[in-house]
Amino acid sequence: MPEIILKGAEEVLALRRACRLAAQTLEEAAKMVRPGENTLAINEFIHAYTLKHHATPAPLNYKGFPKSCCISANEVVCHGIPSKSKILREGDIVNVDVTTILDGWYGDVSATFYVGTPSPEAVNIVETTRRCLDLGMAQVRPGARIGDIGAAIQEFAEGRGFSVVRDFVGHGIGRQFHESLQIPHYGRAGYGLRLAKGMAFTIEPMINAGDWRIKFLNDGWTAVTLDGKLSAQFEHTVVVTDDGCEVLTAFSGPLTHSVPPADFKFQ
Repeated sequence: MPEIILKGAEEVLALRRACRLAAQTLEEAAKMVRPGENTLAINEFIHAYTLKHHATPAPLNYKGFPKSCCISANEVVCHGIPSKSKILREGDIVNVDVTTILDGWYGDVSATFYVGTPSPEAVNIVETTRRCLDLGMAQVRPGARIGDIGAAIQEFAEGRGFSVVRDFVGHGIGRQFHESLQIPHYGRAGYGLRLAKGMAFTIEPMINAGDWRIKFLNDGWTAVTLDGKLSAQFEHTVVVTDDGCEVLTAFSGPLTHSVPPADFKFQ
């Protein structure tokens, strides 16, 4: 089994700085999410903002990925490639995924945004996915099992009539983009590796409105739902602490264009 890298206090401090910059970058990029904007412009902002803060956008040239972030709208599950021809339209939902390298450490975060006024169906899947991430993070503590995270996410998502993508998982993170630890977003409580203080990883559930299966477009990167229905994703980087976890990519406040309508309630 590959080595699980535990982070000490100084390493957590360095990881926290990278994660804070990633979150800050997404907070600023969120202001650009609006009808009529193209996703390449958002990518260019993220690229420039990252460099301005003496960091590097991790996705750029990672295994050949051509842009500095991933932007995935509607039926795109993940790894959408920003493009000038991809115009955000009224009623879209769009995930923006930012990974920053600062002083050799990686911070990874994403959120799904509403473009203009969302439909009830869009709100339902986005808010379900947001809650799935919260429920997954709530399981993280020393002695808990990795399966506890996935089970909490899967139970809530499927209980609301949605499905959990199984082709992509959360991952260990630190001085590498993807360390050996894997965090499925489905599973059985009480099963899997025990969590320990100092483990750092992402939790990033991708929830589909229909079938959980995906397919890839011809670019080799863009993953879309098999049935063309909506997909949403939220992601944070966390580290296991003495009695729970610290959300290293926590935002300073609600993200622009990523808050539910005032009258939204889970039914």
